[in-house]
Amino acid sequence: MPDELTPDGAAHETQVEAQTARQDADVVREQIGAIFDRAGARQPANPMFHPPRETLDREMREIKDNVLRMGSMVGDQIRAALSAMVAHDAEAATAVIIGDGRINEVQRHVSALISTVIATQQPVARDLRFLLALDHVTYELERIGDHASSVAKQARKLAPEPPLKNYVGLPEMGEIAAQLVHGVLRALVDVDQATAREVAARDDDIDALYHSTFDEVLELMRQSPENVDRGARILFAAHYLERIGDRVTNIAEDVVFLSTGEIEDLNP
Repeated sequence: MPDELTPDGAAHETQVEAQTARQDADVVREQIGAIFDRAGARQPANPMFHPPRETLDREMREIKDNVLRMGSMVGDQIRAALSAMVAHDAEAATAVIIGDGRINEVQRHVSALISTVIATQQPVARDLRFLLALDHVTYELERIGDHASSVAKQARKLAPEPPLKNYVGLPEMGEIAAQLVHGVLRALVDVDQATAREVAARDDDIDALYHSTFDEVLELMRQSPENVDRGARILFAAHYLERIGDRVTNIAEDVVFLSTGEIEDLNP
C-alpha cells in the first residue's frame, strides 16, 4: 500500500501541505502589507492628473464580479465531481476535468485586470490592498479547482466499479466544501471578518469527516482485498476535499487581514 494511504503517511503529507500553504499565504500577506504601507505614504505627483474615482470603482466591480464568477464555477465543480462519483458517470467526471481549464482562464483574466488597474488607476491604501488580496484569492480558487478536478479523476476511475459503502463521507464532505467556498467569497466581497471566521471554523467539520472516512475505509480495506483499490481511490478523493477546506481557510484569513490589517492563523 502506498505510504500516503497509511494513517501516519497521510497525516504527515496533509500537515506538510497545510503548513506550506499557510507559509505561502503568510508571505503573500506580508508582501501586500509592505506594498500597502508604501502606497499609503506615497502622494500623487500631480493630483489633478489622478484617474477619476468612478473609473477605479467600475473596474474594481468588474474584478469582484469575475472573482465571484470564478468562485461559483469552483463550487459547481466540487458538486459535479461528487455527483459524477455517486452516479458512476465517467463522462460527467471527464467534463469536470475539462472544465478546470475554464477556471484557469478566469484566473488569468482576473490577474490581468488587476495588473492593469494597478498600472493605470494608481490605487492606494485600502483599494490597493484589496486588489492584491483578490489576486491571491484567485490563486487559492484555482488550486481548489485543481483539487475538484483531482476528485473527478478518481470518480472516473471508480465509475465502472460498485460503490464501496456509498463512498462513506465523501458526498457530505463535498457539499460542505462547496458551501464554504460560497460563504467565504461573500465574506470577501463584504470584507466581513465575522463571517470569514465562521467559515474557517467549519473547516473542522471537513477535517472530522476526513478522519472518520479514513478510519472506516482502512477498516474496509483490511476486511477484504477486493476493497483495496476502491478504498485507495476514496482516500485520495477525501484527501483532495480536505485540502479544499484548508484553501478556503486561507481565503478567510485574507478577509481578516483586509479587515484588521493583522495576519492571523484561523486554523492553528
